[in-house]
Amino acid sequence: MAFKRVPQKFNASINKVVVGTGDKTITLGGENVLPFYTFDAPIENKPKVGIMISDTGLDKTLPGIAAFYGDAESLVDVAKKAVTAEGADFLAIQLASANPDEQDASPEDCAAACKAVADAVDMPIAVIGCGNRDKDAKVFDKVAEALSGKNVMILSAREENYKNVVASAGLAYGQKIGAESAVDINLAKQLNTVITQMGFSGENVVMNVGTAAAGYGYEYVASTLDRITAAALGQNDTQLQMPIVTPVATETWNVKECIATEEEAPDWGSREQRVIDMEVITATADLAAGSNAVIVKHPASVAVLSKLVNELI
Repeated sequence: MAFKRVPQKFNASINKVVVGTGDKTITLGGENVLPFYTFDAPIENKPKVGIMISDTGLDKTLPGIAAFYGDAESLVDVAKKAVTAEGADFLAIQLASANPDEQDASPEDCAAACKAVADAVDMPIAVIGCGNRDKDAKVFDKVAEALSGKNVMILSAREENYKNVVASAGLAYGQKIGAESAVDINLAKQLNTVITQMGFSGENVVMNVGTAAAGYGYEYVASTLDRITAAALGQNDTQLQMPIVTPVATETWNVKECIATEEEAPDWGSREQRVIDMEVITATADLAAGSNAVIVKHPASVAVLSKLVNELI
């Protein structure tokens, strides 16, 4: 008996969220099939790849980073180079300098830096905080105001600070908001629910449900992403239908395989290749499990991931 394939297409779909302005806008989400299941139905908006830069500078000990960015030192010059990376769809600015335990840069200084970048490039922008929930809320307020009209993604609003972030960055200045939770479907749904209960439209929310570097308990990440996708499409759960954006670089660059020098771990080979491999492997897994956008740091990682997406969709 001949096999007859039945397409698995869902009545529900992932929300469409538009980021950026002008000709370079990107649209996240919109699909009503499982990740990369183009054989079941067309996927109008392919997953996007973002390139991340930090306001604390570059790691030019890696030859590929040094060669790509050349003599760029200021954040604006680095941003201008970053947006030329092959396959990059958007730019992510990490405001690491705001961390109170490090440079403790002021919200005003962070906002001025982001505005200078936004005025210098025409690519959609995501803004990533320093990780300190109290400081991030203050920083995002000023950044959202400075980038008013740019339609950027503010990553991220968390359980501890979502009221301030949504009220200022979202409701006051009309930016897209990333709801950040810790690799748990129930926490993700709860945060989306309370954000929308503030009167902020779910059509302007993306989810950052977290990730782990490949090999570091990643199976729990995969199962969480799978469950969210299944609930969004199969159960028409409107509180889980926001597109997923995954900042991969913030996790992968901190693991020992990416930190150890070639002198410290000679058997592991090139540190730069390890960094690229960890970014690509982790981001690929996130995309296959349901992420609509990934953010990496190395230009070579961006190029590989973009090629992967283009060949699969």
